[in-house]
Amino acid sequence: MQIHHIAIICSDYEVSKKFYTEILGLNIIREVYREERQSYKLDLAIGDHYVIELFSFPDPPKRPSRPESCGLRHLAFSVENVGEKRQELINKGLDCETIRIDEFTGKEFFFTQDPDNLPLEFYEI
Repeated sequence: MQIHHIAIICSDYEVSKKFYTEILGLNIIREVYREERQSYKLDLAIGDHYVIELFSFPDPPKRPSRPESCGLRHLAFSVENVGEKRQELINKGLDCETIRIDEFTGKEFFFTQDPDNLPLEFYEI
């Protein structure tokens, strides 16, 4: 068994589309407007691997973040060079946490967030 994709609902479709494609560099597979739902569905990939369905819906509720709630805690991407990725995202205007070391694996990682405050982790391969 493998993960097929991760679905994310955003509050501002154009802002999130720009974030995931222009800031994070994910590739668009397909974009569909579903009239009956007043909703966009954007399928995104890392390279050739389908990973994210980005949805827009009219007036979705805000995501609770503090205190942390049950459900998906964060989305993590693997990268070869954590320091380079962090600097790249800072150069694109993101606020990134400092790099930390995983006490169990010894690998580097850091967090930032998407436009709707979904925590995003970047973890050393």
